[in-house]
Amino acid sequence: MSLKTDIEMVKEELTSEEKFFEKAVVTEKFVKKYKNLMIAGVVAIVLFVVGNIAYTINKQNTIDSANVALAELQTNADNPATLARLETLSPSLSSVWLYSQAVANKDLASFEKLTSSIALLVSDLASYELAQNNKKREELDEYANNQDAIYADLARVQSAVILMNEKKLSEAHEILSMININSPLSQVAHALMHYGVQ
Repeated sequence: MSLKTDIEMVKEELTSEEKFFEKAVVTEKFVKKYKNLMIAGVVAIVLFVVGNIAYTINKQNTIDSANVALAELQTNADNPATLARLETLSPSLSSVWLYSQAVANKDLASFEKLTSSIALLVSDLASYELAQNNKKREELDEYANNQDAIYADLARVQSAVILMNEKKLSEAHEILSMININSPLSQVAHALMHYGVQ
């Protein structure tokens, strides 16, 4: 019985060793077959990681340089070289700086240039400032009808006030009725509608 058990045990060990070697051979064939593809995959992953790190470092350096240029402009606003450098590093930040200077100086020509800014917020605010400073109802209405206008309701109120001053109360009421009831200016619009009663 013991000899038979020993023989069975040896057979099982040989079978398990055969399976192990068989798997090793299959693995070796797989590695040989796809070796170049696996190496290319590892190289691609390494290049991606290195490229991502380099991009992040470059982006941070650009941000830092733009902030330095902005700080220089705050101390010396009349430096065209610094403004040009800021424009190169960050066109959006440059637009914000130019907008702040236009507001401080009430410079309508600068507002006109900024209406085509790539920074959508600056473009919108410059359009509003231009329309509001010109006090032209047509420009205010055009701005207010822009779907993404930030100060659309305020432009409508200003347009309605101009119409009220021109004694065109029905047109003013029509414009004021366009202001949404949930708008912070709805109470102002409501008061103006009652103020300008026909």
